[in-house]
Amino acid sequence: MSAEDAADRADDLDVLELFEPSLREWWVDEFGEYVGINDGFFTPPQKEAVPLIHDRENVLVASPTGSGKTLSAFSSIINELLVKSKNDELENSVYCLYVSPLKSLANDIHRNLEVPLEGVDEKAQDRGHDEVDIRHAIRHGDTSSNKRQKMLDETPHILNTTPETLAILLNSPKFREKLRTVEYVVVDEIHSLAEGKRGTHLSVSLERLEELAHGSPTRIGCSATVEPLDKMGEFLVGWDADEDEPRDYSIVDTRFVRDFDIKLHCPTDDLIHTPNDEIQDGFYTKLDSLIQDHENTLIFTNTRSGAERVLHNLRDRYDRYDETNSGCHHGSLGKESRKEIEEKLKRGDVDFVTSSTSLELGVDMPHIDLVVQVGSPKSVAGLLQRIGRAGHSLGQTVEGRVVALDRDELLECAVMLKKAEDGFIDRVFVPENAQDVLAQHVYGMAINNVRREEDTLDVIRSAYPYRNYSRDDWESLVRYLTASYEGMEDRNVYAKIWRDENDPPGGEYHYPEFETGETLVGKRGRMARPIYMQNIGTIPDSFSCDVFIRGTDDWVGDLDENYLEQLDKGDVFVLGGSNYEFKYRRGSKVYVDPTNEAPTVPSWFSERLPLSYDLGREILSFKRKMVERLGESEDAARSMLSDFPVDEDSVESILRIFDEQLRYAGEVSISTDEQFVVEEVVDNEAERRHYYFHSNYGRKFNDGMSRIVAHEASRRVGTNVKVSVADNGFALSLPSNRKIDVYDIIDSVRPENADGILREALSGSELLKRYFRINATRSLMILRNYKGRSKSAARQQVSSDMLINFAEDLEDFAVIDETYREVMEDKLDIEHVKDVLREIHDGELDVYAIAPESPTPMAFGIASLAASDVVLAEDEDEVLREFHERVMEAIGD
Repeated sequence: MSAEDAADRADDLDVLELFEPSLREWWVDEFGEYVGINDGFFTPPQKEAVPLIHDRENVLVASPTGSGKTLSAFSSIINELLVKSKNDELENSVYCLYVSPLKSLANDIHRNLEVPLEGVDEKAQDRGHDEVDIRHAIRHGDTSSNKRQKMLDETPHILNTTPETLAILLNSPKFREKLRTVEYVVVDEIHSLAEGKRGTHLSVSLERLEELAHGSPTRIGCSATVEPLDKMGEFLVGWDADEDEPRDYSIVDTRFVRDFDIKLHCPTDDLIHTPNDEIQDGFYTKLDSLIQDHENTLIFTNTRSGAERVLHNLRDRYDRYDETNSGCHHGSLGKESRKEIEEKLKRGDVDFVTSSTSLELGVDMPHIDLVVQVGSPKSVAGLLQRIGRAGHSLGQTVEGRVVALDRDELLECAVMLKKAEDGFIDRVFVPENAQDVLAQHVYGMAINNVRREEDTLDVIRSAYPYRNYSRDDWESLVRYLTASYEGMEDRNVYAKIWRDENDPPGGEYHYPEFETGETLVGKRGRMARPIYMQNIGTIPDSFSCDVFIRGTDDWVGDLDENYLEQLDKGDVFVLGGSNYEFKYRRGSKVYVDPTNEAPTVPSWFSERLPLSYDLGREILSFKRKMVERLGESEDAARSMLSDFPVDEDSVESILRIFDEQLRYAGEVSISTDEQFVVEEVVDNEAERRHYYFHSNYGRKFNDGMSRIVAHEASRRVGTNVKVSVADNGFALSLPSNRKIDVYDIIDSVRPENADGILREALSGSELLKRYFRINATRSLMILRNYKGRSKSAARQQVSSDMLINFAEDLEDFAVIDETYREVMEDKLDIEHVKDVLREIHDGELDVYAIAPESPTPMAFGIASLAASDVVLAEDEDEVLREFHERVMEAIGD
């Protein structure tokens, strides 16, 4: 299409007119052919965002992958830099910071910047203008010292970086001066940062940049799938402490501008009795058919081992797949292996690639036309992020297929796909008032210069996660940073800062730029800057523990510490096909006893993502509606399911689950958004009494709730209570001669005492010990790097184990308080636990305790975790069939 024809059909010429002539010409040449698709030269997010950014408004752009949202930011910024270049106003300094969570994303954007800049330069020279000299570069942890020095001499106008490197640059004496000219900050994939401490760290860095820069930089956030938009916008722009409200910003909400074709597949209408090899045959036959019908297929699984297994089985079953046209990509593979797969994806040289989570973000994959998700991605946001990798541009339909291989995930996926079609997205929850992150920044600010305490607090409270940061929190942090607790220096924990009033003129510590008597803070120690630079960041180191049989030197294997954190004394796990009971850990060694008891923590526990709380609530609502429809007739239930994007086998399987549950135990056995069900089942053969809590609120919630309930149960029965946790509930297990009163325990656990009970339950746990080490390291209480020496994660843990008892005995100690806060709020979802307890005690959620002879169908998944004879997957299949036969026999009777 010619430029003239394109212009006749475009309805956004007013946006195009905002560009300088050379950029405008390049844009028309580059995107004129898409005018028919976009009804203009710009995609929907670009059409809305470009004018806002041109007017220097802060803006959050929420739009699917492939819709051009990042280019909407860069095009406006390039345009402004063109104006400066034309007027000879470009200094040798940074004007735009692009911050992304992934180095690979930064690399992709770097390449994407080269195309428009080279095109604009060509157009400018065609017009007889000078060469366009807008420089751009990448700076992250792997950037060589030679390149870093070169950036000082010839500074990029657009700098691509990561949150950690930005924090280092803010403390680099020479380069921080280059940041005073920053006018724009682009934060990409903001949702993936906001929900963790990397985002918390970044939010304070942005406020430090705000204080440093000559003017207030325009902030642009880009996200594909995020909710709530207003909270993400506030996180992006920060807080106006004087007005006690967020800074001004606009939202460009074009999240649903692409057409989705999504469907749930189930390999059989009976996931219990169909032999596993038949289910696998059906699954791989369907998968092969989908791959053959598409150009490039991306297959997501929920574990790294799953990604490797699917690749191996497809190659093993079909000669057409080999190393040349298929591959696997995940974080445990070498950098070169991942890079090779990424290049093949960009060129479209593969039939399929399997992955766990490593390809959710970054890596431009224009040829992917189908995404298959094996099992549940555990949230609508996760589903949309993954299937959004297909049809990587506007005008292409996003095609995604989800395959459910067990009954629990079948319900989960059916609801998830329906909610995705309805425009529902799970909320992102932002950690608040994290003291460990703040310890780094307060130290960093003090290293740069002596400053007023109130100025430091102003910077802190301008960051969204710290908008409610209290004076008590601050005093606690300062007591730690000034080493004001007796015994700290005896344990080699030294002061990082000093705090004091400014002396009068002539006094020993007088700073003439400040008023006499003002409270000031500054750095302590000659090594402050290298300590800060070498230990900054929030991503923890990790290690594996060697496992030994207690009382011997017999080594039985190793455990990843992510898995170890789930274990409490008495928990049973499988290693090398045998069962072991966890006794204790010393440093990086774990000591166990062999046992015939059932595993209480499945081997996949630490690797799979947890079900989102919001989706869990939607599943409970779905269950209530299904019960109501089935109360009318089966046809009414089928009619309801006909609106869901699921195949016929999925419909039959879902109906079968509800039919068997209702016939076996009645409506009172199904947890919904109006009732909470607990089953009590006695296993006479194993001499165990099991309580199955049908709490479909996700694994984080259930991990928190189960610890509270188990702690209270243990106090009542005087014995250890074993706990098994899943996404759709949890199980408590105790000897069959002991019994608990479910109503009494739930009545005693209330929103107002839940925090205290959970804190008691966590004391001494491996989970607490691990997170204390991580937070002590983040807080610079333990140094990863010092005077050229590195301390491994295992040695950090040894240091941490020696400090934790000391820390627990200190009053209001910031590092231990942050450890409890992070574990309870971020890991164990205590706020939602209290919400549900509130609903129970307010009479909005009725509790029903039932006692069937055998687990009900909707408890099968939880019950199989607690079953005494489950070691391998085949054992679980056998246990499920046995449970099912008992149910069907009872229904028949």
